[in-house]
Amino acid sequence: MAHPHYDLAVVGAGIVGLAHALAAARLGKSVVVIDRDAAANGASIRNFGFVTVTGQQAGDCWEKAWRSRAVWAEVSEAARIPVLHQGLTMTARRPEAEAVIDAFLQTPMAEGCRRMSPKEAKALSPCLREETITAALYSPHELRVESRDALPRLAAWLEEQFGVAFLWQTSVTSVEAPKLETSRGKVHAETVVICPGDDFSGLFASRIAPFEVTRCKLQMLRLAPKAPMTLGTAVMSDLGLARYLGYAELPEAKALKQRLDREQAELRENGVHLIVVQSADGSLVVGDSHHYSPTPDPFLHKRVNELILEEMDAVLDLGPYQISESWIGTYASAADRWRFTDAPDEATRIVIVTAGCGASTAFAIGEETISDLFGKGAAA
Repeated sequence: MAHPHYDLAVVGAGIVGLAHALAAARLGKSVVVIDRDAAANGASIRNFGFVTVTGQQAGDCWEKAWRSRAVWAEVSEAARIPVLHQGLTMTARRPEAEAVIDAFLQTPMAEGCRRMSPKEAKALSPCLREETITAALYSPHELRVESRDALPRLAAWLEEQFGVAFLWQTSVTSVEAPKLETSRGKVHAETVVICPGDDFSGLFASRIAPFEVTRCKLQMLRLAPKAPMTLGTAVMSDLGLARYLGYAELPEAKALKQRLDREQAELRENGVHLIVVQSADGSLVVGDSHHYSPTPDPFLHKRVNELILEEMDAVLDLGPYQISESWIGTYASAADRWRFTDAPDEATRIVIVTAGCGASTAFAIGEETISDLFGKGAAA
């Protein structure tokens, strides 16, 4: 099966792949995106749709998140991707958590953020348990989209607006730019970006191996409150202050981690921290947990879900609710980096986000890679 000649081939149609396609398409480049599945169904779909700036690790990650948030704002409007709510309420229930919030507010990353009293926080997020939280950090920067809808809409918009071609249900078996061998025949592209997510044994496995990447398994739930409610903003808790590196790397976080290790040892051992966001139908997406293995088991563990809900119920009063869905996600993880780009040759790049921040940083990573491939003036 013959295909046209493209300026760029992107292997992988998750958010990282689509971000590279967008950056190239905005330069007028001809782009093809190739994916082995009929639609994106990996980490880019099985997440919160929570575009997070506040709390990302200081430096490169935070900067990429800030730029990506701006692109999300542009793209969501152009591609008719609904932004379901904005902002973040990071709650605190311990003085050690308050100390981390206060320290964070002294950093440059806290621009636009502020400390709130429990009463002020409840005014923003009416279901908060005002009697159990002692303070909160509010950030206006975060955006929430529905990932399972946003990714298909983004792909469709790239096709309609920029003429990006998509080859679904197509496996790429080898890459030697400008030639790609696929299950549908040869594809020709001057440059290639490979965005394999957490598949490390396929293309260029020997080049990925030295980065010592593993997989992180997470558990998430969708809840249906029986009474209508409005969450208002995304909600997080003390556990997030001890996990998100923008907070957790502050010196003040040491005391919080020690107290959490004593008081919530089982949650810490299972990598549980709280994120709650709301969907258009009023349901809530709640998570999550973190377990690391080259091949994570595929099973949902009841106790892990109970721990997640235990933390949520300590912060939010939703009234009666039902669990309508529960699922597993996996993403690439590395102990010493949050992302990497490798260059097998001048025309080929491998790009992997090795932390749970792909949706929050991908657009800026895509601009950086495309600038590198097509010239320093390429990025927006």
